[in-house]
Amino acid sequence: MQSNSGVLKTLKTLTRFLIYASILLGATLLVELYAVVPVWLFYSVLAGWVAYLITAVAIAKDLKIVYPLSLVLALLTPAVSLPQPEHLSLVEAGPSPASVTFIVGSLLQLAVILTVSSYLALTRRMSGRGLP
Repeated sequence: MQSNSGVLKTLKTLTRFLIYASILLGATLLVELYAVVPVWLFYSVLAGWVAYLITAVAIAKDLKIVYPLSLVLALLTPAVSLPQPEHLSLVEAGPSPASVTFIVGSLLQLAVILTVSSYLALTRRMSGRGLP
């Protein structure tokens, strides 16, 4: 069985990878959206992407305080996108670059939520402030 510090290191590495992948997929989304959505919506998505990018840079600099922010962003992203009927119709219409981006992005956010939550819980437990 892997020690807690080994599990923590693995979770941290996986979390970083998933957040960096979110940045790349977000850039793809921005390219896809640019010509097909109203300007205000594009800039709203761009603002969210910039927040994620800043978070990724802070994580790359190993600023531990930013992990909770990454969790908030990962929770907000599907909370805003999943209820949109246009997104459901994209998926129902069959495979397309937009539907693949949406599905992969949603799964990626779920993975970020799970890994960051696990990382934060284990970090708290190892510091002696959490439940055993």
